[in-house]
Amino acid sequence: MSWEPTALPDALRLRAAFNRLVREFFHARGVLEVETPVLSLAGNTEPNIASFSLQFCGRTDGAPRTRWLRTSPEFALKRLLAAGIGDCYELGRVFRDGEAGGRHNPEFTMLEWYRIGWNHLRLLDETVALVRAALALVGRDAAPVVTTFRDLYWQRLQLDPLTADIDTLRNALGEVRIDPDGLTRDDWLDLLMTHRLQPLFGNDVLLAVHDWPASQAALARIRAEDPPVAERFELYLGPLELANGYHELRDAREQQLRFERDVQVRAQRGQPAIPLDAALLAALEHGLPACAGVALGVDRLLMSLLGTPRIADVLAFDFARA
Repeated sequence: MSWEPTALPDALRLRAAFNRLVREFFHARGVLEVETPVLSLAGNTEPNIASFSLQFCGRTDGAPRTRWLRTSPEFALKRLLAAGIGDCYELGRVFRDGEAGGRHNPEFTMLEWYRIGWNHLRLLDETVALVRAALALVGRDAAPVVTTFRDLYWQRLQLDPLTADIDTLRNALGEVRIDPDGLTRDDWLDLLMTHRLQPLFGNDVLLAVHDWPASQAALARIRAEDPPVAERFELYLGPLELANGYHELRDAREQQLRFERDVQVRAQRGQPAIPLDAALLAALEHGLPACAGVALGVDRLLMSLLGTPRIADVLAFDFARA
């Protein structure tokens, strides 16, 4: 096993420069930096995300010994928002099991922030501004292009992603062959994004895609249109997805229903049961202020800044050498 770093010194210096940029960017805008727990009583119920768990051997006073490594700081940050902390951000490590490879590492760095009284479109503008400031660190820029999810699929694939049936979506994959067993309509939409759309996104284009299908709302509000859409955006720099933002859901009952639907899907797939985050639900019940939030993958952004397809190139030590 090699002891040497996987990243070159220039990559580590760029990471330090980006961290400094983040703190200066948010300090100038009056957004408070906070730190929240890495270990939690609850995990992430999202079926497509696997959480690490561990057993605490000390005194728990009757609390569960199983704790979960966070997959994002979202739930804890929302509890701070409900307590009245105001605009805030966290820059720190998060963990996802089963994700290791060219573009994934089980532990990685996430920047997440929330803006009180904003919607997803206003937050999208700020996210673009931050990414363009990061690009300037390496003497680059990217032209921002904003589109809806519906328009993106219509313009590039000539189909309506909000109404097309599964056969239409499946046929749009063309020569890409995927085992269809168990795939849902949303799975086919995701496959079209990853296999037909993302590979063709321009390297010097900062593409923002907003108003996603209501079935892919996650923790975003749903806007009553025909058909309804989730007030959510994703930001891409070239083919790399950098950020995922929401006009945040504030309804505790609706959030619990979404968690419970996740639990059902996990059971159907034979995945481990994950305890619901009762503290988040209580915070929502207390009252989450109207806000928008976004999570940005720092390592993905650094990969793009350096023009490398390997996440190992921006990590001091990747999973294989940790």
